[in-house]
Amino acid sequence: MSESGKADVIVLGAGIVGVSAAYAVRERGLSVTLVDRREPGNETSFGNAGVLSSGSIFPNNKPSLFAALPHYLTNRHAALRWNPVWAARNAGWLVRYLANATPAHVKPRASALHALIGASLKLHREWIVRAGAANRLRETGWLKAWRSDSTAAAKAESEMLALYGVRSELFDRQALLKLEPNIVPAYKTGLLLTESASVDSPGGVVQAYAQMFAVSGGQLLRSEVRAILPEADGWCVRYTSGAISARHLVVALGPWSAELLGSLGYHVPLAFERGYHQEFRPNPSRALQRPIYDVDGSFIMTPMENGIRVTSGVEFTARDAPSSLAQLNSVVPLARGVAEFGDAVAPAWRGARPTQPDSMPIIGAAPRHASLWLAFGHQHIGFATGPATGAAIAAMICRATPSFDASPFSPARYL
Repeated sequence: MSESGKADVIVLGAGIVGVSAAYAVRERGLSVTLVDRREPGNETSFGNAGVLSSGSIFPNNKPSLFAALPHYLTNRHAALRWNPVWAARNAGWLVRYLANATPAHVKPRASALHALIGASLKLHREWIVRAGAANRLRETGWLKAWRSDSTAAAKAESEMLALYGVRSELFDRQALLKLEPNIVPAYKTGLLLTESASVDSPGGVVQAYAQMFAVSGGQLLRSEVRAILPEADGWCVRYTSGAISARHLVVALGPWSAELLGSLGYHVPLAFERGYHQEFRPNPSRALQRPIYDVDGSFIMTPMENGIRVTSGVEFTARDAPSSLAQLNSVVPLARGVAEFGDAVAPAWRGARPTQPDSMPIIGAAPRHASLWLAFGHQHIGFATGPATGAAIAAMICRATPSFDASPFSPARYL
């Protein structure tokens, strides 16, 4: 598009959240233009473990974080690394992050995330069929596994999940080998989240949803956004070769959202939990059946379209800081000790997961600008929660009620 145009709604960001918002708005009959500098699903949404987890309702900043802090402070743990310069510059954010890791903050956040995840997994299962990508979906659950004898810990987690209606099953060593017969017997305890699912290409699923959006009449615009400007009757988005106006504007740019909103005077407390993955050539005769989270090793390995994907833990640093492969390099040998796979099929990948101090996404209306809608900050669970986030934004735009209580995610809590 090289000249000014108009739409009812402009959505910025073609990750899972933005694509979901664009499609959900289009379903309600409004004209939508989806804008991103890259093809759909090629940024943060590309690099996750592909898990549609029913049980990811407890954020990383929970009470158990305090017990782990002495290990994390060494800056050698596979689960978490941190940049001292970044930490010094963001000490206020870290204090707020730790302040949310108290028992009083667990239940409200878990209840809110449970509702968001439940609504989203329902839509994922509907949309992936509608998009013609059902072959990518695996209904085999998600396995958390411990190398140590952690039966008590696994049972306690299972009981805690059950309080929120999340089903799981405990497995001992022998049962685990029946469940995953092609792995080395490295684990003593397992917890299978039976209502979870996974996909063999998160980026491929986002692309399928984007195509479904285009087929429904939505417009995809690939361009760098230069500015967002309020107008008398809505918004103008200036991009590399032109501009487009709309009554409503949705900002779903993930880790780039805060930077753009700063031009409007919003100071978003966004940090970045960076993560890495690498994919390796699988042995077809020794295939994994589902994603496995190695709790003691602090990594996930999951069967993907292009091979076994090994994902590392959290790295707290600047969004665009140079890559540090120390975490990933430390866990790949551990993964090789469990699953059989060959050489890497692609270079290591890096992404930045946007996170608020309470580890809860921002979903809803901007507090000081009419018709400006915000949808970002989903930390580790953006792929699992994208559809319901998008559907909630679409409902709000059309003055309808979302299918879950979106009030805990209101932008007003920080902006």
